[in-house]
Amino acid sequence: MREQNCKAAHTELARSLARRMSAFVDEVIIPNESLLAETGEVSLRLQVDLMNKARLAGLCGLFYPLSHGGKIASLEDYLIVAEQEGRTEFSQTIFGSHTALDAHMLLKFGNEAIRRQFLEPMVTGGAIPSYGMTEPDHSGSIPSLITTTAQLSNGSWYINGRKWFISNADRATFMTVLVRIAGADTAPNSALSMIVVPMDTPGVKIERQLTMMGHSYGQGEVSFNAVQVPEHNLLGAYGSGLDLMNKRLGLGRLLRAMNWIGLAQRCMDLMGARIHSIRGKFSRLADKQLVRQHIFNTFQAIVSARELIRIAARGVDAQNPNEIAINVAKMAASRALCIASDCAMQLYGAEGLSDLTPLYGINRIARTSRILDGNDESLISSVGRRLINHYQQQTVYPFD
Repeated sequence: MREQNCKAAHTELARSLARRMSAFVDEVIIPNESLLAETGEVSLRLQVDLMNKARLAGLCGLFYPLSHGGKIASLEDYLIVAEQEGRTEFSQTIFGSHTALDAHMLLKFGNEAIRRQFLEPMVTGGAIPSYGMTEPDHSGSIPSLITTTAQLSNGSWYINGRKWFISNADRATFMTVLVRIAGADTAPNSALSMIVVPMDTPGVKIERQLTMMGHSYGQGEVSFNAVQVPEHNLLGAYGSGLDLMNKRLGLGRLLRAMNWIGLAQRCMDLMGARIHSIRGKFSRLADKQLVRQHIFNTFQAIVSARELIRIAARGVDAQNPNEIAINVAKMAASRALCIASDCAMQLYGAEGLSDLTPLYGINRIARTSRILDGNDESLISSVGRRLINHYQQQTVYPFD
């Protein structure tokens, strides 16, 4: 049934790339996951080696814009490929999937200078992006509380402030920074902008690396002290920072959600392997009702999240993104991953808590998924408010 549905919804190109991606993950990355999980030079060299192999195999940047090396134009079509990428926690770095969001933002909203200096080197592997939004001195990423400032003087921006939990902070070559360009009395929808800053600009300083749940994901805290960049490094229109932030979050949430479904699928496959292993047969796991419930709950969560992502992706492809659909899909994927990783760890017992399986690392990602790119509480509150407001004018919600 799943294969029939895929044939109906996806192009032959996407199905072919999904098969190739699945084989590469199974044959090249998964056998090396234990080494990739380590810290140090050996792990970094292996990561670079696998990145080069993926690039030679034509599997890097598959959702880049078609004009810049991408192979898939439709977000819905990319879903089945992203799921295969996501079956390993190291996919975003090896396949460059985490940079697809920056590629689309720079192409759509960047001027010719930005595209030449940042986009083109990035798609060829010569530059690494990062994104500075969240700040340490207040709660989360509430736009009205952004305090990092940028002042325009004599053709240059002067940036001062601090950002943290910046992905790729340890190796990025440039950062897109959300800044305040007007005072607190100006509405957020015109008080913010995004500016692209090379990381080697004087005044940019990596203050510290930040670990999450005892593990380094390349997150860091970065300060800006009188950082000067050219006026043309402005991304989009003057004062359009809030709009760009929302566009970036929407696409970013769906791209992450697609990868999370891949990890959830990996957990379900590991559950199946455990149940039918020698130890599983000895313990008669297949006959236990709670084991059946674990795999049922996992399957139901994955299937539900996949279809919610598909609905949201179709809206984005049609140039009519639905914030409710995107946020609900993101939370559904997060919950599917949490359910899948938790159920799998239960079946593996103490082994699942150790480094003998990839489950501990996946479970760590699952927990962070409830916070990154919008915590559950904020998204639930936002969606709930929008649904309630809908009924001020309408008596029926149009699910189609």
